Amino acid sequence: MAEGADWLAQAEPRFAHALTLTGVPPLRRRPDGFAHLLSAIVSQQVSTHAARAIWGRMEEAGLTTAAAVLAADDDTLRAPGLSQQKMRYARALASAGIDFDALRSLPDEDVVNELVAVPGIGRWTAEIYAMFSLGRADVFAPADLALQESARRLFDLPDRPREAALRRMASDWTPWRSVAAGLLWAYYRVETDREGVL
Repeated sequence: MAEGADWLAQAEPRFAHALTLTGVPPLRRRPDGFAHLLSAIVSQQVSTHAARAIWGRMEEAGLTTAAAVLAADDDTLRAPGLSQQKMRYARALASAGIDFDALRSLPDEDVVNELVAVPGIGRWTAEIYAMFSLGRADVFAPADLALQESARRLFDLPDRPREAALRRMASDWTPWRSVAAGLLWAYYRVETDREGVL
């Protein structure tokens, strides 16, 4: 993270400014594998608090392996709080046969393409998985609203850049786009904390 942050600060003065406010962002590695991707699906479109509660109940029920998900009936999957749609996505992931060990050595775009082929996994989820679970240094998630808003603030843009525009901006941050994302998230936290809590 420090090497990437230093590179970004030298390449772009705005990142140098962000770095003085945030310091080097921490390396936020998560484990990889089926359970962690399923957890990402469970977390989609619900609050952080709700996602933690549902995932905790999934763990308590032993529903964190592909075999357990495939063996569970609707009532068993619904009990922890999965919607009908998320039950379908969980089963799709469980039956996809992803070789999680092989993902570790695939090129970034191949990882994303393999994951988005599974119903319920969009590009954002695949990119976040590549960044945090696979530790890829040059992946970016431009659909992330906090990254969009942070880029608007840091680069003094009139509007929040949409996904395609932010993806184009991020191309200048190769080979450290994941570190750029970490800096932007850290900068977003600093900026929103300054505004206070309403």
